[in-house]
Amino acid sequence: MAAVAFLAAVAIAFYYRFHDPAAGAVPQCIFKRLTGLECPGCGSQRALHAVLNGDFSAAWHYNAILFFLMPVAALYGFAALDIAASRRLRRHIEHPVAIAIIAAAIIIWWFIRNI
Repeated sequence: MAAVAFLAAVAIAFYYRFHDPAAGAVPQCIFKRLTGLECPGCGSQRALHAVLNGDFSAAWHYNAILFFLMPVAALYGFAALDIAASRRLRRHIEHPVAIAIIAAAIIIWWFIRNI
């Protein structure tokens, strides 16, 4: 299972490295189309493309929370590996308080980017 997840991550990184989401026919955010407001993930595709091409200032402009959530996603990915070192980490990051903090950060980001 970890190998499949790793291969999927590599495929996604390869796709975004060479394909500019702003230029192609990628799905647009339904929430933004309906309300005119940005959801927490709006700009993430363009930000990921910018990061993979070394343009960190553009990535920050597209979606700054990506810089904070990428390390968190990496921790969750490492914890998904069923090795002894990740078991202790898994107990911490799957704790309800940790999940609540991440959810609160995303909701706060959603509010801040629309004021």
